Amino acid sequence: FVFQTNVEISLLGGSCKSPVEKFWNGSSAMYILQKATHNKESDSMEESRTDDNVYASEVLPKESPGALALSVGRAKQLISLYTMVQNPNMSFVGMSDLVVLPPLWAKCDGSDPQHTCWIGAEPLKAGNKVTGLNIYTVSCDGPTADKTRFANLEELKMEHKIRHHSSVVTTKGFAQYELITAAAIEDTIAESGSNICVDITWNGVEKILETPPLISAATLNIALESGDPRSPVFQQYRELQFLLALAEGVRTGVTEWPEPSESESALKLVQEFLTDLKKKLNGDDIFGNRNETEKIKCDTAAVDSCIKSIFGERGDLDFTEQLWCKMKSKCVSSYQELIDCFTLVIKSLERGEIQPWIHQGSSSFLSQLIQQSYHGKMEDVSLSDITPIQMLLEIGLEKMKKDYVSFFIGEPDTCSLLFQDYFISTSVDLQEQVHRVQKLHHMLEIMVSCTGLLQFRHENLFPLTQICMKYYKENPLNEKHVFQLPITPALVKKFYQNDNPEVWKVEISSGHGQKEVKTTWQVSTNAPVEHGTANNSGFFSDSTVNGSSEERLYFITLTQCSQVQFT
Repeated sequence: FVFQTNVEISLLGGSCKSPVEKFWNGSSAMYILQKATHNKESDSMEESRTDDNVYASEVLPKESPGALALSVGRAKQLISLYTMVQNPNMSFVGMSDLVVLPPLWAKCDGSDPQHTCWIGAEPLKAGNKVTGLNIYTVSCDGPTADKTRFANLEELKMEHKIRHHSSVVTTKGFAQYELITAAAIEDTIAESGSNICVDITWNGVEKILETPPLISAATLNIALESGDPRSPVFQQYRELQFLLALAEGVRTGVTEWPEPSESESALKLVQEFLTDLKKKLNGDDIFGNRNETEKIKCDTAAVDSCIKSIFGERGDLDFTEQLWCKMKSKCVSSYQELIDCFTLVIKSLERGEIQPWIHQGSSSFLSQLIQQSYHGKMEDVSLSDITPIQMLLEIGLEKMKKDYVSFFIGEPDTCSLLFQDYFISTSVDLQEQVHRVQKLHHMLEIMVSCTGLLQFRHENLFPLTQICMKYYKENPLNEKHVFQLPITPALVKKFYQNDNPEVWKVEISSGHGQKEVKTTWQVSTNAPVEHGTANNSGFFSDSTVNGSSEERLYFITLTQCSQVQFT
């Protein structure tokens, strides 16, 4: 709503991303104050809104963030009014029943000498009573490579002691390093939106920008999107995409077939495959099939040589899985060709020309036909409508499930129960089974990246696998999700020890409980606030020292807290 015609107040709830999360760790709802952009369109939007789950992008105006900031003087006036309303001793303001309001943050334009970008107020409570307020000021400067503009830690500590009349302060450090950049694939990651970084925290900071000690606590943050052509499991990704196309065809009746391959057609490959099986059944050229089998195995695994040691080639492909390898992706290029391939297979089964081996427990329709053929009697099959597409989907789904299980658990162990319970369950419909295979592939991408890039061993991969499995048993596929793994800094130190941090900050604190106050000084490679990037008010106007483009540019942020006590 609009206050005094020129200030817009937005209430952001728990479903909204906090615009001040980098400076304030509160989790409650909050008011955001900025310049008003009130118009008829927003009036009609408010009248028609029926959904209470409003996102920040819907609430906050769409104009340039820099144009929405208030002057620092105006923001201080509004914070003062908020303070008066919350003060139980200010009865003359006309509030008969005092209500504890959510915290309030005012967006500032940085026009003062300190370049203030946010001012905030947070009520301190004892039960339902407001006992005081924390007042926050956030100032931003940069970007700059001039380290002479960086703060001195001892001066920061002394300033904190004087401001808060404290004799003892404690310090806590935080540093964030991008590990995936250190692995020299930043160009790929920039395109995909993937990232692997480590957050490190420690106590007893001794100097600005110090390297975290090995006794620090560290958390690995992993966000990976599938489909990077440079990934060692890109062939598995392409195989999955064909599976998804078939699933969409079963669901909608419309299938997007790949372009015909310039090499052999799927029909010819299936004919040759069946001919080899007939020879084997007749006792001819029993060992002549070995090279072809090995070729199929290699085609099935299709992984980069550097990853074969962890994504082993399966040596137990049954008939349906080998058939899938012949017909998948670049081979089957039309609905009619798919019908022709299955017609060949079914006729060979009906005539008893082949007696293929299949995995025990295989539940696809084609596997059922094969089992019936063992007894010399098969049901009639009408290869029409979506039936042939679903038949191919089923055998591909079973094959890919076994591929992923082969990677994650190898030989059966205690983990296998997790897969039986959820990821490879056949008790749900085909579409849900495909969705769960997508989750398995995303987990595979994460494990392979950590193995190939960070050289993780089994003892590190195992807990990460557990974290991923737990998340995906409870949530839908989300390649934007950040998986977090507690680690020791020594595990990844070699990737960051000679690198500059993306974020480095020190937190100086004194007092306890509600009396605790903090001063935070931070440098970061990314702008800490959106509205500070506009070229106004001289905000963020510095450049590199001596015009050097090789120096790391940092934004400098200082967050200070003051307390106002009402009782």
